[in-house]
Amino acid sequence: MKLCAQGMLLEGEAKHAEAAALFDKAWADASDDQEKFIAAHYVARHQNNVNDKLTWDETALYFALRIKDEGVKETLPSLYLNIAKCFEDLHDAGNALKNYELALDYTRFLPDNGYSNMIRAGIGNGMKRVLES
Repeated sequence: MKLCAQGMLLEGEAKHAEAAALFDKAWADASDDQEKFIAAHYVARHQNNVNDKLTWDETALYFALRIKDEGVKETLPSLYLNIAKCFEDLHDAGNALKNYELALDYTRFLPDNGYSNMIRAGIGNGMKRVLES
């Protein structure tokens, strides 16, 4: 967790290579599902191609779904949104739509705030793009 927090600070300073290295170390050091979920999520953000990003987003989702804490459910819309966008970028409309729908289903766990509104808008825009293509 500390490594991811440090990596986020480096991201804010536009030190992306250094941040990516800390996220990779966080993944290597992760010892439970929660740590693996968080580390994989941040590793995904620093991938250079869509296939690698999809692999890491799916890895993050795998570990998130193993966490017994109900609070993790509010992260699922964002995870499914990221996965859906990867499939959309890979021109796989079927899997993109399926994951946008899963993201939408989990929005019921989101709090009512600006971040959640951004996630909801991203899901709606993605579904619209896929359905119109």
